[in-house]
Parts: sequence; structure tokens; C-alpha cells
Amino acid sequence: MIRQYMFDYTDGSHPPTYQPLATRMRPQTLDEMLGQSHLLGKDCVFRKFVEDDEIPSFVLWGPPGTGKTTLARLVGGKSKSHFIGLSGVSSGVADIRNIVTEAQNLVRATGQQTILFIDEIHRFNKSQQDVILPYVEDGVFILIGATTENPGFEIIAPLLSRSRVFTLEKLTSKHIEILINLAISDWHRGLGSYFPIIEDKAAKFLADIVEGDARLALNTLDIAVKATRPSSDKVRLVNLAIIEDALQRKIVSFRRDGDDHYNFISAFIKSVRGCDPDAALYWLARMLEAGEDPLFIARRLVVLAAEDIGLANPGALGVSVAAQQAIHFVGLPEARIPLAEVTVYLALSHKSNSVYKAIDLAAKDARKTSQEPVPFHLRNINSMAIGEVDYRKAYKYPHDFPGNVVDQNYLPLSLQSRKYYFPGMHENLPTETKLTNRKDSNS
Repeated sequence: MIRQYMFDYTDGSHPPTYQPLATRMRPQTLDEMLGQSHLLGKDCVFRKFVEDDEIPSFVLWGPPGTGKTTLARLVGGKSKSHFIGLSGVSSGVADIRNIVTEAQNLVRATGQQTILFIDEIHRFNKSQQDVILPYVEDGVFILIGATTENPGFEIIAPLLSRSRVFTLEKLTSKHIEILINLAISDWHRGLGSYFPIIEDKAAKFLADIVEGDARLALNTLDIAVKATRPSSDKVRLVNLAIIEDALQRKIVSFRRDGDDHYNFISAFIKSVRGCDPDAALYWLARMLEAGEDPLFIARRLVVLAAEDIGLANPGALGVSVAAQQAIHFVGLPEARIPLAEVTVYLALSHKSNSVYKAIDLAAKDARKTSQEPVPFHLRNINSMAIGEVDYRKAYKYPHDFPGNVVDQNYLPLSLQSRKYYFPGMHENLPTETKLTNRKDSNS
């Protein structure tokens, strides 16, 4: 059985020195946690239910390196409940079922509750989350999940509705500098035995470049200190060049399956919609540099061409589809060129969402009048029991009239004179004459 395999030193003993520095430097109390005062302040709900051991099921959501796993460990350490930890990466349904059996036996034998912590819970697929749901519902165990991804996207709604979501804030550069100095000076868990000194500009650079990721900062510091040669008096002076070398390069902050994926594409599409080709190209470049799928971007542009440009430039849809085909055909890195081309083209196009609004208005009426029959004169002649002569008297064939246009009703009786499509200012349609003949009433 897997139990507390992540946290074998919850009894206060020091973690093994072979563990990564970030693991060794985990806070041992709630007061050692940095940057989460909105959760751990004296009068905060989160702190109160932890200290009172009245813990509900909840999910910790926040960027990497903000202390989600550490906080879950501290909650488990303060509770009288039996604490079991799993990883969403390596665990599955069989592990869940074993824990359920253990939890049920434990509560029957001793009355002790079980807390199940699932790190990276977003790695559990829908079926795996469905398995968890009834046991959370019945109180077989209290669930604590940790995720870097938006729970609204990655956790099934029934499970989410039975859990609280607590957001951990990104650590500031100041917080990271505090951690760096703690690690430098700590002889038991940190790097103090190496006699390190870090230059102020090196510490500030590291604190800034990791963008709030304490794990990345501490593990980079660990490499840098150990790679620095000691002086004659055993001191290791860590300078900016060593930090840069240890870090190698700035890691692109982007998760294709997470919030960045949605935020970047949102900024990109809004820039195109707002007729700003420069901003659109910037966000396009950010996504491509971070490894976003170019076909995902192309699909969103096809949607935009129909939704936001529409009949103001009907050719935009064709250009978008052609770009999607080109991207699929040539692949990266060359695919960036047609993708940039269609981005600029759509950004510079006139915009109209008249058709997008029209179909939504029509759909609203369609839902309200789902039982409305097709008017007699519009029905299929082959499906009618009456004779063909009667049908043709009712239906006016447009080609029999001047200009191939005839005034007759094409909507159900309850929707006569309803209008859904209102042309935008940049739209030039061959049917404009017909449209101007329609009644303006939308009642």
C-alpha cells in the first residue's frame, strides 16, 4: 500500500541529503510558508479549518513551485486523520480501490478518518475521477488535490462541486530571495556546509528569472553552489555567470494543456479581432516559441474568420482554410510563414459578426418553437398526400417572377416578419435588393 511516500519525514526528522534542495527546504510549519497570507493569515478560513481539524475536501490550484504539495503535507501533518499521498502521474484506479478498502477498514476499526492527497490530480482522466467521486460523496475519505491547471477545465464538475478550490498565489521575487538566503545559511537542510556566498546581483537575477517558481530557484542554486570551486578558506562565491550557466536558459513559461494555452490564444484572437497585426504577431510568436500546436492556432483562425469577419470579407474564410491546409502540408518551421500571413490578413480585414449573431438569434427561436410545423407551401411535395396542383398554387416559384424574387413567407406563422440577420456596415451582398424588401419588424 502506498502511504505518505512523499512525506516520510513528517515526524520532524530531516530529509535525506541526497534529496533535491527544494525537497529538503520544504517548510515544516504553516508559519514557514511564504506568499500565501490570503490562506494562512490568522483569521483566514483555510487556516481555521486546518487548526480545528475540520478539513473539507479541497483542491489547491497554483503555478509550479508555489507550495501546493508542501501545504497539503502540512495539512495532513496537523490532522488526526490518516494521511495517504498519491501521484496523479504514476497512480491509477487500482491504487484508489486499495485506499478505499483501507479507509473503510480503518474507520470501522478505530473511527479514524482518512485524507487522500492526489498530487497533479489533473493527470487523472475523467474515468479515474469518476471512480473517486462516490467515495468523496460518502465521506470514505477527505480528498485533497493539487494542480497547476485550471480545475474548471481539468476536474469533472461533480467532483469539483463537492470540493473547495483554494488558489495559491505566484511567489514574488522577494519571496524567492528570502528562500535563497535561507538555503545558503541552513546547515541542516540547506547548503550551509558548503560555505556559500551569493552575490546580490546573482541572487536578484535568479529570483527574477524563475518567475515565482521556488523549486526551480532552489534546485538551480544547488547546482550552482556545488559547481563553484571553493577558495583557499573553503568559501564558495556564487556569481552571476555561474547562476546563468547553471540555469542554462530561461524556461519558457507555457503549458500546452493548461491556463497558458488558453490565455495566450485568447490574447492572440483578441488582437486579431481588434485589428492589431503587431500584437497578433507577437502572441503568435510567443505560442510558437513555447511549442503550441500550429494546427490548433489555425483552427481558431478559421473560427474567427467566420465569426468576426464574416460577410465583411467572405474571402477570409477561404484564406484561413488555405492556411490550415498549408500548415498541415509543410509543418514547422516553415508553417510559421502561412500562419503569420493569415494572421496579418485577418487582422487587417473589415470585421462583422452579423452572421454569428444571426444564427444565435435563430437558434433561440428554434428552441422556443421546436413543435412549430413547416408551413404548407414550403413542404416537400413528395411527402404530401394532396395533389401536385394544390401544392403549386400555394408555393410561388421565384424563377417565375421578375428578378427571380417573389414576396412570400418562408417562416412559420408564429414567426412571420422575424429578422435575424442585420447587415454590417462593410457588407456588400448580391442579395441586398431582396433584403431591403423585407419588413423591418422583429416582433
